[in-house]
Amino acid sequence: MPASPRQAPAPPPLTTVATPRRPRATVRRSVRGTFPRWPRGAAPPVLAEQVRGRIVESRHRGHVVQVGADGRVEYLLGDAELVVSLRSAIKPFALIPLIESGAAESFALTQTELAVMASSHSGEDLHVRTLQSVFRRAGVSQATLACGSEGMPLDRPTFLRLAGDRERPGPIRHMCSGYHAVFLLLSKFHGWPLEEYWREEHPSQVAARDAVARAFGVRQDRLVSAVDSCGVPTYAFSLLEVARAFALLAEPAAALDARVELVPALTQARNAMLAAPEMVAGTRERLDSAVMKAAPGAIVAKGGAEGLHGIALLPGARGRATPAAGLAISIEDGDPLGRAGWAVTIESLRQVGALDAAALERLDPYRRPRLPDPRGGTVAETVARFELAPVAELA
Repeated sequence: MPASPRQAPAPPPLTTVATPRRPRATVRRSVRGTFPRWPRGAAPPVLAEQVRGRIVESRHRGHVVQVGADGRVEYLLGDAELVVSLRSAIKPFALIPLIESGAAESFALTQTELAVMASSHSGEDLHVRTLQSVFRRAGVSQATLACGSEGMPLDRPTFLRLAGDRERPGPIRHMCSGYHAVFLLLSKFHGWPLEEYWREEHPSQVAARDAVARAFGVRQDRLVSAVDSCGVPTYAFSLLEVARAFALLAEPAAALDARVELVPALTQARNAMLAAPEMVAGTRERLDSAVMKAAPGAIVAKGGAEGLHGIALLPGARGRATPAAGLAISIEDGDPLGRAGWAVTIESLRQVGALDAAALERLDPYRRPRLPDPRGGTVAETVARFELAPVAELA
């Protein structure tokens, strides 16, 4: 069960370090405004605590950055220049070549189908049936999926049902099977070999790499790559760059420079995720889907791994006539149980004005994730312990 964020001592000021005397923060200047740099060597701020009774059992440190549609930092806590790997947060941007090439139209992909292809889904039957329909229509065997099936599906009731039926989950139950379907359909459309589509040099991966580079505004040869756990390439960016990319996803029409050419594809990808939030993650205990359902049409959320969360705030999400924004969060310890990411994400969205009272009530299990005892009583909870300040107040 999710737990809630708690109020702890205010995080250390950006101008000091976590020991007796802290070095002053320097100010980073860029073409898109200034923001304070987290002091070199300083511990990240505490974002959440695990509380049992009056005992703080553990603390989760991390970083939060929110930018406007123009890419300027508006709220910051921690290190905006921290480098993170995108992992699953890459998925909305990997839809770009599928849409731009005409493959999505050729295979008559619906919004629901595009959403599951940008997902880290729970492996529920609705996800499997949707993907099976896509594969049948495209004439691609699901046996070509190379994402594996270890530890899947994520959805606990589905996992137990399959185990009870002595049914071994196949790769289509893997949370990344929709993502891998992007490469298979792109290959089918272009006539590229389906075999070894996961290799970095495969044309489908080259196309995805080009799309990511364009969305993040960098040259392909400047990308820092690694291999994700599902076996395909992923890329590293600063937390600030992640926030800016999600601001672009929130309002593609606000794109500047060469990224203007991405407007149609990113708009289609964003709208698909908005239309089918249960496809982006799942129907039970999945933060991304829950947030999108609580604020319909206003937020696109896509988690990565190791405590990374990317959030697109559409125009109006923070109140009437407010512009689009992007939010990126990193939990320093990787957040293996997920509870800190839940609490910090909801609290961040609350503080930037993206969740009203009704949405917060609906999201309470994620805002304060709770641990029950054998009789169902709450014995511990995760509590958010931070305050975001406008950058103008930090400079």
